[in-house]
Amino acid sequence: MWDPSAEALSSATVHEAAGRLGALPSAIGPAFAGARVVGPAFPVACPPGDNLWIHRALYAAEPGDVLVVDVGGGTEFGYWGEILSTAAIERGLAGLVINGGVRDKDALAALGLPVFSVGLCIRGTEKHFAGAGSLGAPVRIGEVFVNRGDLVVGDADGVVVIRRADAEAVVKAAAEREAKETELMRRIRAGERTVDLYGWQ
Repeated sequence: MWDPSAEALSSATVHEAAGRLGALPSAIGPAFAGARVVGPAFPVACPPGDNLWIHRALYAAEPGDVLVVDVGGGTEFGYWGEILSTAAIERGLAGLVINGGVRDKDALAALGLPVFSVGLCIRGTEKHFAGAGSLGAPVRIGEVFVNRGDLVVGDADGVVVIRRADAEAVVKAAAEREAKETELMRRIRAGERTVDLYGWQ
């Protein structure tokens, strides 16, 4: 899989280390302050305004997985809330990334399961048993295709998804990048100029 040190890396650093690839739309952010998620993706597709496939995904995904859910453009619904977070915690899932809305913000924060969404929405969802969806099959979130097992890193700045085959190399490059930036900040605090450090003068 990938080095556990990915848990200490920022989404922005991982994105840069990947050649500026994998960033999900900027509208997707943490549902509450302090949310941070790292883990393998479990893609889910569900019809707009219908969250039955998300309920199914809870029991198809493996402990440690991050549900990455495409809602087919139906952003103005609250697909996830306190009940689903409670169930996900009991299943040992690592978190949720969804290109739709969620609700129960205060309860989600109290539970602590990392949730990333396009915003809050109290509008309820349906559950159509004949609705078309998928579990574990690739989904597209913005410009990024998400496959099962891809590395998901989300924090206050956003969410990035790295292909499973590239994850180990990207994590290594990201850790090296962070070490270099730490040294750069030390030199800046010592009085050196950014334009000199980067050779832009």
